[in-house]
Amino acid sequence: MSLNSVNAKLRPLVQRAMKTPASRSMTVLSKESGEEYKKLNYTNRMKQTGRPVSPHVTIYTFPVTAISSITNRVTGVAMALGAAGLGTVEILGGSGTALSLMETIGSQGFLIAAPAKFAVAFPVVYHYSGALRHFAWDYKPDMLTNVDAEKSSWALIGGATVVSGIAMFL
Repeated sequence: MSLNSVNAKLRPLVQRAMKTPASRSMTVLSKESGEEYKKLNYTNRMKQTGRPVSPHVTIYTFPVTAISSITNRVTGVAMALGAAGLGTVEILGGSGTALSLMETIGSQGFLIAAPAKFAVAFPVVYHYSGALRHFAWDYKPDMLTNVDAEKSSWALIGGATVVSGIAMFL
């Protein structure tokens, strides 16, 4: 039996199996069946009822532990992008190009060099300190309470900011 003959025998079975007996349009709006209700989009329905469109980031105050976690992820991405950028500059510009670029930025005076130094120092200090905090939590899980996590988040944010601020003057 050839492959073509098998395909010819299976094709009608597959086509029959894929047909649905009664299909109707799917809706994520509501289970109510009123036509005028279905015609309104979600945003307009919420305006009519006076409810917010959805719980949005702007109406919540993030706890410091969430901010700390998000900042840890952002600093990790920033360091990866920075390393990739320096590598790209070095590959495209030849050996020593990245070093001369950094020396040029450093020699531009305090108003240019200081923010650049902070932009490099903060992700490194913050991400590294966050990793040390997680290692401490891994080995001493009793330190991982809501109160202690909040205190350590404030310490992490403040400490990384201070150390990075000091690094601006070096």
